[in-house]
Amino acid sequence: MNAPPERIHPLNDPNDPAGALEFDFIEGVREVFEEKIVFNKVLGVKIQSIGSERVVAHIPMRPDLVGHFGYNRIHGGVISASLDALGGLAVLAAMGMRYRDESVAQRLERFSKLGTIDLRVDYLRPGIGDSFQLTAEVLRLGSRVASTRMSFLDRAGKLLSSGSGTYIVA
Repeated sequence: MNAPPERIHPLNDPNDPAGALEFDFIEGVREVFEEKIVFNKVLGVKIQSIGSERVVAHIPMRPDLVGHFGYNRIHGGVISASLDALGGLAVLAAMGMRYRDESVAQRLERFSKLGTIDLRVDYLRPGIGDSFQLTAEVLRLGSRVASTRMSFLDRAGKLLSSGSGTYIVA
């Protein structure tokens, strides 16, 4: 008897060299990140793709995210907070791949232990536009600490801000 084909989640990164994360894990991550972490809902961060070492998200511009009313520029705190959130998401995805021998519930529980140790954001250009894309990749995933690099881009892909983060994972 043939095994049923594994479901591929629409958010799974098709370019991920390590292979697909399971449907249930990605859906659990999406639910925690987009629904249960209320501040991410306030920011409007929506995941576009999740891979084992890289995640991509977007934020539509809204009037309540404006930091400079004269230029309709996104607030720097929105940029910083969203880059921090995405760095943590990238770490969780990498841990999801590393600990595939654990259940989905056990791997999602690791999210509760994840915390930011250090965050650096460089604001390179004004955040003006109708939507923004964010990327984050894991540079190193250790047993206690992870390091990430993040980007905040305009719709055309121009780099507006960059960040680096260090996260406690244990």
